[in-house]
Amino acid sequence: MVTPAARRLAAGYVQDGFGVSQRRACDALGVARSTVRYMSRRGDDPIREPLRALAACRPRWGYRRLHILLRRAGWHCNHKRVYRVYREEQLAVRRLKRRKLAAGARIVLASPTRPNERWSMDFMGDTLASGRTFRTLNIVDDASRECLAIEVDHGLSGLRVTRVLGRLALSRPLPRRIVVDNGPGFTSTALDAWAYRRGVELHFIRPGKPVDNAFIESFNGKFRDECLNENWFVDLDDARTKIETWRIDYNEVRPHSALGNRTPAEYTARAGLAAE
Repeated sequence: MVTPAARRLAAGYVQDGFGVSQRRACDALGVARSTVRYMSRRGDDPIREPLRALAACRPRWGYRRLHILLRRAGWHCNHKRVYRVYREEQLAVRRLKRRKLAAGARIVLASPTRPNERWSMDFMGDTLASGRTFRTLNIVDDASRECLAIEVDHGLSGLRVTRVLGRLALSRPLPRRIVVDNGPGFTSTALDAWAYRRGVELHFIRPGKPVDNAFIESFNGKFRDECLNENWFVDLDDARTKIETWRIDYNEVRPHSALGNRTPAEYTARAGLAAE
């Protein structure tokens, strides 16, 4: 009998089996009566409803990020308590098991140390309610994890990519390097000429090796899981509105474990103060 719970069970067994008092059962087992009579005062009910509400709003978030939101809302509870209630309420996110494949040799780029040092870009696709497909151009800052832009349209050419990058250049400095794959939207003459004029290096990953562009691939997984799979898009305008709302939430509300559970906006603000 190591744990207090085991001692309480043993004392109860002796009481019921031999018809003796609690005092005699404790004396026979050498167990303190205070241990047997202890009643837990731990109450998880106050955080159940807030946790269920947050999980309903964020169905693809795990208990760690929900715990951060509870702390932001003023609930003083540790992650173990949140995890216990999370499991009792059956809020766990179901994930598909993926087969692991052998990875080949790759060239690892040095990690960026400050915002606007290196960006990553990639295309994704989804379908409207009418069945017509649309594409998104996702641009992410590798250091701050901030999603700088998500351009949505039925078609996105290399010229359109340069327009999006030019729009970003109006509000922030351009990076020294942008990591892209070998798709036609990134190998176009228009993007190559734009990058040359602006002094930006286009770093192309190995063909068929998306792992070389890990930052944008990680973002794409979250974007697919938390936005595209969770919304029904009536038309292109509806898709743009919902995706932009999610992008702002991703930058300003969603905590990132790689940033010390800060948001990209908080990380960028602190990096700016440190630079000053």
